[in-house]
Amino acid sequence: MAQVANRHEGALPLVPVAPKLRMVRSQTSRGTGREPLGEILRRMGVLTASQLMQAIKLQEGQEGLLGDILLARGLITRAALIEALSRQYQTAFMTEADPDPDPRLLDQLGVRQALSMACLPWRAAGGVTLIACARPAEFDTQRPALEAVFGPVVMVLISETHLHARVLKLRRNRLRLWAETCVAEEESCRVLQNRWFSRVLACGLALIVLCAVVSPRLVLLALTGLVVVALGISTALKLASAVVALRAQSGTVPPDAVQARRPIVSVMVPLYKEPEVVPRLINRLSRLTWPRELTDILLVVEENDHLTRDALARLTLPRWLRVIPVPDAKLKTKPRALNYAMMFARGTLIGVYDAEDAPEPDQLHRVVDAFQAGPANLACVQGVLDFYNPNVNWLSRCFTIEYATWFRIVLPGMQRLGLAVPLGGTTLFFRRDILESLGGWDAHNVTEDADLGIRLARHGYVTHLLPTTTFEEANCHVLPWIKQRSRWLKGYAITWLVHMRQPRILWRQLGPWRFFGVQVLFLGTLVQFLFAPLLWSFWLMLLGFGHPLLDTLPSQAFGALAVVFLTAEATNVALGAAALRARHHAGLWRWLPALHAYFPLAVVAVYKALWELIVSPFYWDKTTHGKYGGAVDTQVIHV
Repeated sequence: MAQVANRHEGALPLVPVAPKLRMVRSQTSRGTGREPLGEILRRMGVLTASQLMQAIKLQEGQEGLLGDILLARGLITRAALIEALSRQYQTAFMTEADPDPDPRLLDQLGVRQALSMACLPWRAAGGVTLIACARPAEFDTQRPALEAVFGPVVMVLISETHLHARVLKLRRNRLRLWAETCVAEEESCRVLQNRWFSRVLACGLALIVLCAVVSPRLVLLALTGLVVVALGISTALKLASAVVALRAQSGTVPPDAVQARRPIVSVMVPLYKEPEVVPRLINRLSRLTWPRELTDILLVVEENDHLTRDALARLTLPRWLRVIPVPDAKLKTKPRALNYAMMFARGTLIGVYDAEDAPEPDQLHRVVDAFQAGPANLACVQGVLDFYNPNVNWLSRCFTIEYATWFRIVLPGMQRLGLAVPLGGTTLFFRRDILESLGGWDAHNVTEDADLGIRLARHGYVTHLLPTTTFEEANCHVLPWIKQRSRWLKGYAITWLVHMRQPRILWRQLGPWRFFGVQVLFLGTLVQFLFAPLLWSFWLMLLGFGHPLLDTLPSQAFGALAVVFLTAEATNVALGAAALRARHHAGLWRWLPALHAYFPLAVVAVYKALWELIVSPFYWDKTTHGKYGGAVDTQVIHV
């Protein structure tokens, strides 16, 4: 069952259950209206007048309810809040001892709708339906929708934990299935499970090999031309992105945030077989300075991951942090877990962190400001990812340079050029209503983040890059790095195949410019790594070796090729140097030449990805973290 640190006057806290249904009557009555919750607590002697005024003042600028604030500030106990709510609403409090609700009523309302409204239809008798509500302050607003389904309704109280447990007991499999299939089939890769996909891909590769045997020089010429064009266009796009990104960094003043009520922010953190990172993760999340009553952190754990769940069970978790076990299934992917957990989130903004992340303390403040100052079609805010262990070895240094270039130069430039932005897997924040309207994440895609970025663009939404940093653990060893990169490249291939199934529709939705950007980013990246050895073969001529195309191409063509190659290499080095301006990147510029040995590793990764596309397109080669995570907890990183 989902362990939930609960709200009040909204979501009721978990308290010891009574042996039977109980009702506490209000001792005072002021006309026909309800007595304010604060007044009831003050009369009960658990809250002073000055404490009440302080909490009311805090409530004026935020969406949090009074009970949330009082609990978060330690001004009242959960038991006192339950008693006060029972008096305020003069109604019963459902307990685990009560009979199960009628599943037919739940189906009438809809399982996801019940979770969203925090209302569980319980029993129908005498023309009235009993509704168990975990957010009583919102019940009057929801009453018209409930009465449209059930007719006259009567409210009783229930804790949010208890409501979730009852829903899971009745319709657990339905929620599990929805988490796997919530994205529309025409925008999902789950159709690629069919064996025809693997057969078609294998036959295509076999055809290329056959053509190479029949006419090797012609095939070599065609593939070389393809990869040179891809390299040239990709380099030009990087340069254009760098120009607009660096110009914006030097001359743009961020817009002031609109003064609006501060929302509840839910952040989901998927964990899988990572018990060693749990204490550090909670310590890092505790550094976030967003008000606790508006903070909703969900640790998302697979149901059968007993190592991680046991590690969490040994800790006393703060009330703003909950554990959400994901029902066991054959498909175990991060996007599936996120879809499932999102149904239990409370916030109007939904975020994602990884288990090894160390976000800057004021990050949620800056994210909320960005949404409030952004346009109406702003669906996602992407933070900057960086590494807290760049100096382990040459690989971690090169990885850090690559990330700095990607998140500080290329992606911001793509945003300003009006291109679709492929998302990173963490430090992502979404408007919940938009995310749910798109069906969340594609549970079968191994790069669900990049895919979601394209789907957002297809539906007319935009993503903004925000200069707030989350530090991660860099992959420091060659084999794990190749495994991780092969998953990313396989996901790029799957994402391109999914969205290009109907290219005319994609063209119409994105427009020519963004359609072009998708081809360069996804197809261009794959082509460059797949056929990079063809480019390397030209460097052998500098050593005095011949080349199969030496007699086929004119001498001017080799000069043009040299210009393209040198420009591409110079661009990678220059962009890396421009990105290494943060203080914690000092000295990394010396390692820029090592990129010449770093990027060829991706060629090995792309062939691994190609093989997996044929034999196991949905295999998730998970990255192991936690080896170097302790460093960030003992130092201050300056951005």
